[in-house]
Amino acid sequence: MRILRALMSNAASMGKHIDYYSRFSPSPLSMKQFLDFGSGENACEKTSFAFLRQELPVRLANIMKEINLLPDNLLKTPSVRLVQSWYMQSLKDIIDFTDAVIKIRNRHNDVVPTMAQGVVEYKETYGTDPIVSQNVQYFLDRFYMSRISIRMLLNQHTLLFGGKVRVNPAHPKQIGSIDPHCSVTEVVRDAYENARNLCDRYYMNSPELVLEEFNVKDDGKPVTVVYVPSHLYHMVFELFKNAMRATMELYGDSMDYPPVHAQVALGSEDLTVKVSDRGGGVPLRKIERLFTYTYSTAPPPSMDGQRSPLAGYGYGLPISRLYARYFQVLLFQTDMFIPCVLCERIAWFLAFC
Repeated sequence: MRILRALMSNAASMGKHIDYYSRFSPSPLSMKQFLDFGSGENACEKTSFAFLRQELPVRLANIMKEINLLPDNLLKTPSVRLVQSWYMQSLKDIIDFTDAVIKIRNRHNDVVPTMAQGVVEYKETYGTDPIVSQNVQYFLDRFYMSRISIRMLLNQHTLLFGGKVRVNPAHPKQIGSIDPHCSVTEVVRDAYENARNLCDRYYMNSPELVLEEFNVKDDGKPVTVVYVPSHLYHMVFELFKNAMRATMELYGDSMDYPPVHAQVALGSEDLTVKVSDRGGGVPLRKIERLFTYTYSTAPPPSMDGQRSPLAGYGYGLPISRLYARYFQVLLFQTDMFIPCVLCERIAWFLAFC
């Protein structure tokens, strides 16, 4: 708290820097630009450093301006003030930019759950106001998209130039965090196994996976795309968590759980990943709520950090949709109710190639 008070007391002195950098607009980057810069002779540490030095203050200052527009009661919550202090500290560090990129990235590791806790604190104290909720939804979409873009820049720089070895032994073919030949089914299996481990810890059991792969462009070959594996993993992992929780809670103590189905299909113009379950579905009137930050069907998790929650904040699908939007991907969740047939919940997204 002493550090927080010191940072907030320096807010006035940082105001001129925030005003200056927020006058500029962030520079959008495409997947092709990330790849062109990170591959071969184009990969220049000096150029990356110079770009980060100019771009990060602009992105931080712009979102800090928006943070200041939050409702006063939300802005005064301890968790939101803590998040605000992290951004203030990072802008202060960047102004004397040295080797602080990794430190800055790590400082913001817990932004999502901490900001989520701030919203919970606000709701517990002041209740839910539809107008405020709508404004907070708009802000959080922009806030978390800003965070995704900043971490993408930081990860590319630190992975390409942050160590003595340019090639990551664990992922030798990746260019920074981008895999030019990302195996979609491998990522899907990895996401399923980790979601299954989490489900086993909570329910002492978990549904099996039925995985199908279709490659229309090159029949018989594995489906690969140019993508960020960690982004793809995050989206599929959240879909599996939702599917498993719905299945386990609907079938209760039954020892015969229907499997979760995943389909990976590469067409001539797009990639589709579909995750479906028989967990009872979601009423049509509640579909849009699934993508709001103030809605969750589970109780809020504790902030003790001892284990990852299976559900609670309600941020899984909204954040996943932002990861999808970052590289122009679409994420949907639909429910189909068929008379006399078990309800099937389907979640799917398209990655445009």
